[in-house]
Amino acid sequence: MAERKLSTNTAGPDQDFVFGANENEESSGGCAMILTILCYIIVVFTVPLSLCVCIKVVQEYERAVIFRLGRLVSGGAKGPGIFFVLPCIEQYTKCDLRTISFDIPPQEVLTRDSVTVSVDAVVYYKISNPTVSVANVADAAHSTQLLAQTTLRNVLGTKNLTEILAERDIISQDMQNTLDEATDRWGIKVERVEIKDVRLPLQLQRAMAAEAEAAREARAKVIAAEGEQKASKALKEAADIMADSPAALQLRYLQTLNSISAEKNSTIIFPLPMDLLTHFVK
Repeated sequence: MAERKLSTNTAGPDQDFVFGANENEESSGGCAMILTILCYIIVVFTVPLSLCVCIKVVQEYERAVIFRLGRLVSGGAKGPGIFFVLPCIEQYTKCDLRTISFDIPPQEVLTRDSVTVSVDAVVYYKISNPTVSVANVADAAHSTQLLAQTTLRNVLGTKNLTEILAERDIISQDMQNTLDEATDRWGIKVERVEIKDVRLPLQLQRAMAAEAEAAREARAKVIAAEGEQKASKALKEAADIMADSPAALQLRYLQTLNSISAEKNSTIIFPLPMDLLTHFVK
């Protein structure tokens, strides 16, 4: 039977595609009408015992989808509170409207740059339309879980390893949009998708660690070289100042002797001017 859109006089608030939702009760035939009338008569003559069977209650976070002789009852899902069910000819299915979460098992994914990674995630969803979730799909929860696994592999397969590690928020948003669009005809609203962990192969982890260590050592050498350059410039400026003022060199010498004596050293080095040594060399 082809899918047809729910009309306002048969489904009330449910405006999504549901199998056979636009068929009224008269189209089910005279036998269905006779059985319905007989059920009403039995309920009336067996009051109040029949109320124990016919009256049902659903919680604030639940809705009940009723089928009469295999067909959806007009008016959409019932609840919350009390609703009426005819015995023998009507059956109902409860739907929980609260947010449900499930873990996506670790998926082995080959990235665009040919790197194998294992990624797992968590998905949060809820039933937005109980009638559609019951009538259009056999098991909405299980179908959503399977779709989430394939969507995770498809989305990550178009990304590089660097993008997977650095752009988790963007990947999660892409997955949420894809899942939400695909599950809309199932009456499911995907609220959030989060990537939990990205596991890399052990050899790749070692290679990345070696690369990071080499990069840190290179930066350390550059910083040390820049420090030596700045120190040499400072020493040159100090030497020029002392050459212009011989008294400054003598004060520096006395300050050095003071520092050595403060450490209680037994050896003191006396520097000699190079001019004195030149006479002995000649």
